Amino acid sequence: MKKRRFLKKYDGLKYGWLNNIKKFLLLLIVLLFIFHSVIGFSFIKGYSMQPTLMEGDLVLYIRFNLSYQRGDIVSVKIPSGEYYVKRIIAMEGDTVDLKDGKVYVNDELISEPYLNVQLTEPDGGIVRYPYTLQKGQVFIMGDNRSESMDSRNFGAVGKRQIKGKILFRISRTF
Repeated sequence: MKKRRFLKKYDGLKYGWLNNIKKFLLLLIVLLFIFHSVIGFSFIKGYSMQPTLMEGDLVLYIRFNLSYQRGDIVSVKIPSGEYYVKRIIAMEGDTVDLKDGKVYVNDELISEPYLNVQLTEPDGGIVRYPYTLQKGQVFIMGDNRSESMDSRNFGAVGKRQIKGKILFRISRTF
């Protein structure tokens, strides 16, 4: 005697749901891998990158870019453990100097068209100028120098502390 399956007419529907659940789980695993290994995102807190980035903007960064250059905007894990978004001003081997509200790298005034205010010296910074970067270090600064906590305060950061290069931003004012 043949066994009769309970709710046999729904087998195809159950099989479809099972396939959809498998596809969803695979998509979820792929997305988790991508966001853990390839790209990341961060919300801008504070005013240190104005006018380039505004408070509340969402930025996406790519994690596996190993060739950074002066002027790149990056997400950095600073020594205190916080994540900051800052601009790379100087690379390993460069000498940074601050004179009369301007930034010099290797005794050359750098062009900073993204600034709208002059440089101010931070209170209580540990850096003494001229400052030469060691191998594997970068010097980072915010675009709004009067509001920025950056390498002037805590010194150079290692390239390993860079979490990624900013690809684009999504403005808080859509």
